[in-house]
Amino acid sequence: MIENQESEEQSESELLKKLVVLTAHRRLIVGGVLAVALFTAVFSLVVPPVYTATALIMTPQNSPTSASALLGQLSSGLGGGTSGGGGGGGGIGALASLAGDGVLKSPTETFVGVLASRTVADHLIERFHLQKAYHKRTLVDSRLSLAHHTRVEITRGSLIRISVEDRNVERAVAVANGYVDELYHMNQKLALTTGAQRRLFLEQQLATERIALGQAEDEFTKLEQKTGVIRLADQAEITMRSVAEIRAAMSAKEVQVEMLRKTATEQNSALQGLEGEIAALRGQLNKAESTAPAENDNYFLSIGRIPTAGLEYVRAERELRYHEALFEMLARQYEAARLEEAQAPPLIQVVDPAIVPDKRSWPPRTLLVMLAMLASAIAFTCGVLLKARWNAMIARPANVKHMNALRSMLRGSLRDQIRGGA
Repeated sequence: MIENQESEEQSESELLKKLVVLTAHRRLIVGGVLAVALFTAVFSLVVPPVYTATALIMTPQNSPTSASALLGQLSSGLGGGTSGGGGGGGGIGALASLAGDGVLKSPTETFVGVLASRTVADHLIERFHLQKAYHKRTLVDSRLSLAHHTRVEITRGSLIRISVEDRNVERAVAVANGYVDELYHMNQKLALTTGAQRRLFLEQQLATERIALGQAEDEFTKLEQKTGVIRLADQAEITMRSVAEIRAAMSAKEVQVEMLRKTATEQNSALQGLEGEIAALRGQLNKAESTAPAENDNYFLSIGRIPTAGLEYVRAERELRYHEALFEMLARQYEAARLEEAQAPPLIQVVDPAIVPDKRSWPPRTLLVMLAMLASAIAFTCGVLLKARWNAMIARPANVKHMNALRSMLRGSLRDQIRGGA
């Protein structure tokens, strides 16, 4: 109990000593803090101010397009003809996934990436003479400076905020609005290029299939003239229709895969999904064409159950139906690609264009002065307390001898260095 009381009294005594020391040096502390605050204020006035111009844009969101609607008709136009082969119709209906919600995502992230591209940066550097403005010798350094002065972020409402900092307020506004202009031009250019490539690819596929369809029609006509018209049993009709539609669905999906591989990697989820659907359709096709169908498999009827006398006729008609179905699918996709190419690119709407800011963004003078005063007050207080503690320590009789020895050693070392240098 007595020891605790003595400890508390000692702590109170130390605190009072520190307060006495601080009070004795109050003029030094207050004067030092005011001097630092004055220096900081003058510094903030001398430093050239930096202004931030901000533009806010809204990117187009995903919505069902005419291409999506046309591709969606594949399921209703061809899936209904499956009749007994319902699996073929389900596969055909999935062809609209690429134009619907299977691949297309929110374009906001894409537009942010375009804004950070080298092409946009080079156009802005050339347009506003930024290499000279930033005092850079190379174009690479100019790009780095532009990136340092620019901040692009996505807001909580999925808008894109473009902020440009510059000591020249007019240049900051011009560059911020220049980003919006460059994004608009890039959107126009990329949309037209992509649509044209898709149309040309489908146009080539459609021309090839048109030739194949003509050949299948000629072969079927020759066989019909040779053997006469053969009326198939219901089971044979179902099998033939199923095989033709499954093959057409597989071919159409393979076209979609070729189109997607031009712009996507093998790790793309939509590409992997299409390849999985093709594999499933290939398995169904093997079942339909197998001469020994799987046990308890009532979904498909095998080619082996068709009467042998009409087998050649069935194969020719099946080939014709396959090419007819595939040609119709490709024609619909080609029409969708033509409409997409003719349509205007997604509109980029400017919510807030960049305007001349009436307030600097840096330096924040009030904040700098307050922080400088706080830091200097802590520094002067610690310095005064440390100096007082040092004086008290060297004033003790037990430490006087050690301090004199330390001074002698320091003087001797300094004298030796001076002699050695001479």
